[in-house]
Amino acid sequence: MLKSLYTTATGMKAQQTMVDMIANNIANVNTAGFKKSQASFEDLFYVTLQSPGLAQGANSSPAPIGTQIGSGTRLNGTTKVFTTGTLEITERDLDVAIDGEGFFSVTLPDGSTGYTRDGGFHLNADGKLVTGGGNVVLPEITVPNDTLEISIDPEGRVSGRTAGSPDTSTSFGQLTIHRFVNPSGMLAVGANVLRPTPASGAPITATPGTSGLGLLKQGFVERSNVQIVNELVNLIVAQRAYEVNSRAIQASDQMLSTATNLSR
Repeated sequence: MLKSLYTTATGMKAQQTMVDMIANNIANVNTAGFKKSQASFEDLFYVTLQSPGLAQGANSSPAPIGTQIGSGTRLNGTTKVFTTGTLEITERDLDVAIDGEGFFSVTLPDGSTGYTRDGGFHLNADGKLVTGGGNVVLPEITVPNDTLEISIDPEGRVSGRTAGSPDTSTSFGQLTIHRFVNPSGMLAVGANVLRPTPASGAPITATPGTSGLGLLKQGFVERSNVQIVNELVNLIVAQRAYEVNSRAIQASDQMLSTATNLSR
């Protein structure tokens, strides 16, 4: 009877983790380029009283079933879902969305390289293309201070007109994007940045529209792929599962109390 208390406790802990993950998804519903997470769980070890297939009876025929009692559940992992979010038009020259698979690469403050889907770019004091957090976009693209307008085509070519030559287009650089064999294996470090890990594999770098990568859309921002209705339904399911587990603990407690009172 005491075993059921510990088993249902693992269920309550699992549902609490589920609620925490759903809360993070909902909190980031308006975060540009955010990818929702989903949790997966696994059952714990089993107490085997009798293994299936053991010989039984006088004729030693194998038993068709066995007797095993589980010990609950635990979190197996969380997976980011990399479906493309809604592309929202902004008409801002430095807003760029990836229509399809791929990541922009940026230089992080510690000098390492990070990857992001957030294409809300800006220019820093040196004229370099940077993210909203100030991370320089790779490869570095420097825009002259006398630039009148900037154009980014679907294949990532950055060009524009300058005051020095207003009638001709000047090339400023080329944006490249990257994909991973297992993007779910990347490490989320916050600020819309992911780091590669041995689980994600090495980045595959190419120009947009090649090697299975998406195209760029200037004047658009990719919104979060979180669906509020789905998250609310998942929240209700997790809440009800938590309640049922708590009732199982109450039932086990009442049964234990009844057994204790038998000796009085």
